[in-house]
Amino acid sequence: MSVPALFQWTSASRSDVGLVRERNEDAVLDQPERGLWVVADGMGGHAVGDFASQTVVSALNSLPPPRSLPDYIAGARQQLLEANRLIQAEAVRRRVQRIGSTVVVLLAHDQHCACLWAGDSRIYLYRDGHLHQLTRDHSVAEEMRSRRGAAAGNSTSHVARNAITRAVGAAPSLEIDEELVEVHDGDVFLLCSDGLSNLLSADEIANALAHGNRRDAADALVNLALAHGGRDNVSAVVACAEDLYNSDKTLLNPAL
Repeated sequence: MSVPALFQWTSASRSDVGLVRERNEDAVLDQPERGLWVVADGMGGHAVGDFASQTVVSALNSLPPPRSLPDYIAGARQQLLEANRLIQAEAVRRRVQRIGSTVVVLLAHDQHCACLWAGDSRIYLYRDGHLHQLTRDHSVAEEMRSRRGAAAGNSTSHVARNAITRAVGAAPSLEIDEELVEVHDGDVFLLCSDGLSNLLSADEIANALAHGNRRDAADALVNLALAHGGRDNVSAVVACAEDLYNSDKTLLNPAL
């Protein structure tokens, strides 16, 4: 009879203003004890971008303890809708048109995880030596690649590549995508803003996640983005799952 996995989560995070921007409009939530991790990348400038990202993170931080993963997902979706409402109201109050925030959320409960997202922040999974992108960007460039193939996507302008098609607070309604993942022992998840993913190759990301612990990995990823120019705010959250019941790691009681 097999023993169900019991996962222990550890994580580390870092958010940096970068080398060009004056204000950090990214926000992160790093709570392994709750199985809750978030990266939000605000947009709008003039102090509204950081308001948007902080509103998203604050809303998700208010999630109650879940009874199940579906319960956790439902709660997160409800909180994101509330954040959407608050950001829309703030845009009206400040008389600004462009305000919103991307979001990626990783929720862990028992042997499964859920990825929720809107915008072009990303979640990656590093498993058994391979890097997998779990989210699909909500961007003009990604939509063009999907419709016409990679060649057309590569020919889009810089402006188009940076244009996102979905964000919390950008419209009265909010659509959130979702992906479920069965957790394996040794899985490493990366949540990041586009200030990291736009500057690092898949190989660079994989190498950082493969070598060193979660703290070293988060620092290495942000430092690499800064070394590549740091044109945007840079945020990374690295979460690692360890199966405490994995027989290969269990030590026999020497008294037996």
